[in-house]
Amino acid sequence: MTGTFPITIYHNPKCGTSRNTLAMITAAGYAPDVVEYVKAGWTLPQLERIVSDMGGTARDILRTKGTPAEELGLTDPAATDAAILEAMTQHPILVNRPIVVSPKGTKLCRPSEAVLDLLERRPESFTKEDGEVVKL
Repeated sequence: MTGTFPITIYHNPKCGTSRNTLAMITAAGYAPDVVEYVKAGWTLPQLERIVSDMGGTARDILRTKGTPAEELGLTDPAATDAAILEAMTQHPILVNRPIVVSPKGTKLCRPSEAVLDLLERRPESFTKEDGEVVKL
């Protein structure tokens, strides 16, 4: 946490987008709380709060690529938010990443530069892992 502007990132270090987002936050001078959610897991109240704070649905944070989402029937349009959220507590990898929480809001930061809307200050410059220069 940095001063009076706390930032939490729900992070998966195996994900390039998540690594870039975390790097942008630190390049802007913040020391965020980093939650490696695949290891830590999720509680239903955590997920419900995140979805509510985002003003969205469970489907908005559902990751289908490289997860058991389809096998579990979660990609079916009939799958309810309750079923999706419950599955996320059992299989944390089902939650898309990274999710960032700051005093300016809660957001799934895909692409990684979406995090800039959640910061009070921006890094002076930033180059992603793949060499793409982010316009600040």
